[in-house]
Amino acid sequence: MSAPSGENDFLHELRIEVEAEVIEVEWSRPEEAAGLPVADWLFDPSDAEREEIALRGLLDAVEALEDGPRPRGPADDGRR
Repeated sequence: MSAPSGENDFLHELRIEVEAEVIEVEWSRPEEAAGLPVADWLFDPSDAEREEIALRGLLDAVEALEDGPRPRGPADDGRR
């Protein structure tokens, strides 16, 4: 069962937006900012690291949705 075209378009656009945000966070170079005095920080480097981790998780989720449902294997029969 595949997702409707509108949903695929939305996911594709969301993936592009999230990828752009990841690139922006990478360009901010939080590791370099951490070496500066706190008064010179334009952002908190730990916030940038957390944001990058969250964005990568979101990107993984979007990619999983784009790939669609996975076939269930014999060990995945819904019983626990």
